[in-house]
Amino acid sequence: MSKVKMISPAVPNMPWQDRADAKTTGVSDAPIWRYSENPIIGRNPVKGVARIFNSAVIPYEGAFIGVFRGEQTNGIPYIYLGRSQDAICWDFESEKIPFVDEEGKPFMPMYAYDPRLVRVEDTYYIIWCQDFYGAAIGMAKTTDFKTFTRIENPFLPFNRNAVLFPRKINGNFMLLSRPSDSGHTPFGDVFVSESPDLVFWGKHRHVMGKGSEWWQSLKIGGGAAPIETSEGWLLFYHGVSGTCNGYVYSIGGAILDIDNPSIVKYRCENFLLTPEEWYEERGFVPNVCFPCATIHDADTGRIAIYYGAADSYVGLAFTELDAIVDYIRENSKVTASDTEIGIR
Repeated sequence: MSKVKMISPAVPNMPWQDRADAKTTGVSDAPIWRYSENPIIGRNPVKGVARIFNSAVIPYEGAFIGVFRGEQTNGIPYIYLGRSQDAICWDFESEKIPFVDEEGKPFMPMYAYDPRLVRVEDTYYIIWCQDFYGAAIGMAKTTDFKTFTRIENPFLPFNRNAVLFPRKINGNFMLLSRPSDSGHTPFGDVFVSESPDLVFWGKHRHVMGKGSEWWQSLKIGGGAAPIETSEGWLLFYHGVSGTCNGYVYSIGGAILDIDNPSIVKYRCENFLLTPEEWYEERGFVPNVCFPCATIHDADTGRIAIYYGAADSYVGLAFTELDAIVDYIRENSKVTASDTEIGIR
């Protein structure tokens, strides 16, 4: 019986591989392991698309659906829709997601990348990075994955890595983001903002900043949508290190206060997953593990983590709720800026 309760629907058909059968080599002693058949999405998956990575998936109508960053052969990223029966083998639509405005007229972004997909009540929200006279956050909604209606940009440039919470908190939508600049940002902290209607955003609070540990010493950013648990919001995020040969992206874990997620209860000082396999170390952008989604089952506590690998592939890793929460707590190192309410 699970000690920590996962507050979310059961997903009995979620993808899973026991640790004994998985890829368990690596320097991390975290209770997380790679799928032995990684990467689950290879190169050139769709005509005109060279690579799919940094993508998000979700259970839908007894199967699974996802929004995928497709890097076109002209180098411009867009978002594509994919469907799967097992959340491992994916069929992709050949055309980009056709976004429209509130009147139903075509309203495509100039580019779109690193999407997240989150269900809040009966609506599914896609959040991504796009151009809004500078790098900014794009957002759209759908109820049927046929019509995708754009929502006003929540923030001014420059901002990235927006992650919506899967339910309202104190009656408001909550959104994690990482303010940035117009380039490939060499800095960044995670903030949380709230809105009554997804149009007007405020009460911006600092959540956590870069860490003193090497693997997250340059910048951090939100990853998968937080998982609601009896211990707090379980967040898988990315941390970045600057090296003499470029950036290295690793996956970290934290637990945020359930009612006030600007407060960090626990934050693991160790990375949970760092580039070690060929598909993580070698690719268009080497040395990247970039989490964007989880599928999780409340009955078993099983969690599947989807992550972009080397800006070229999609990888899959697994963990269990009790074990990962225990590991984060036992290896927690929080600072004053983590545990304060985030107002100055």
